Order: sequence, then C-alpha cells, then structure tokens
Amino acid sequence: MSPDMHTEPEPANTYLLILSEREAVAWVLRTSRMAFPATRRAEVERLKVGDRLLLLTTRGCWHNPTRDRTRVIGLAKVTSPVRAYDEPVTIAGRDFTRGCGLRMEALSPYRTGVELVPLVPRMEAFPDTRPGAWAVRLRRPLLQLSAADADLLTQEINKAAGAPEDLVPEYVEKVRLAVSGR
Repeated sequence: MSPDMHTEPEPANTYLLILSEREAVAWVLRTSRMAFPATRRAEVERLKVGDRLLLLTTRGCWHNPTRDRTRVIGLAKVTSPVRAYDEPVTIAGRDFTRGCGLRMEALSPYRTGVELVPLVPRMEAFPDTRPGAWAVRLRRPLLQLSAADADLLTQEINKAAGAPEDLVPEYVEKVRLAVSGR
C-alpha cells in the first residue's frame, strides 16, 4: 500500500447482548465487562472495540417470567477485544472463560426498559412471524442487528434511560438482596 493511501476503519456493528440471569446483569454492570462461555460462537469472535451492545434481559432473567418481560435495559460500547481469562469467571454457577471491557452509555432504571415484544414485528432480526418464534433468536449471547433495528432500539432506550453511574448501584444492591433471599 502506498504511503498516501489509507484504510477506513471497519464500521461498528450493533448487537443485542442477551442476559438471562440477574446475577449476570449485576456482574456486567458492576465490572463494566462482558463474559462469554467457552463455547465458540461466530458472533463473539467478530466482536471488536467500538461495537455497540444493547443490553437485553429475558423474561426469565429476574426469576419471575410470568411477571417480567424481555426488555432492552441499556446501551454499552465495547472497549477491549474479547480475550481469554487467566482463570474462568463463575457467575450464578456457570463458568465463563473469556470476555471484553464495556463502557455503559445508557441504562434504564431497575427492572424497566424497552419491552421488545411490541417492536418485534418491525425488526429485521426476527423474520419468522409465527407467534413466539422470535424468542428462539435470543438463545445465544449476541444477536447482530441491522442498522435499522439498531436505530429503532437505540432511539427507544434513549427515551427510557438515565445515567448509568446513577442507576448501577441500585441494580447491584437489589440483585444482591434477591440472591440472598431478602
């Protein structure tokens, strides 16, 4: 390549970061990191610094799926490459062998956020229109979004979110109390 030629940086991708356990939510928010299991997933391998993550909690995340809904609760940016941990991280009895750094940019108040189900018919990420079929796509740690889907969810979470530094302590404390049975 000649000295006067330059390459454009790869554009950032946006993913749903799917969290299905309250202890994982608290850990991610408290440590500003994401942890992934040992199972290799193509979308995890593609994750790079600058990518955006829309944090999504599943109905079962808070241990009451009849009351809770699948919601986008926040927005973060990836700040480090995915790397293997020297020692696995154990969260809620599961081992995670690698991860990356995050910077939280927006967070909704505890157990609130943008309900996903009403938006599913408008999203390219969920092409199967059969009732409930969209949920199968959430059985992975990351789901890459199109630009249109990312814009839709980002606009919605920005309406519902506040400053992470004000809201993270409540998440961490309430999860701690729930886990301890109080």
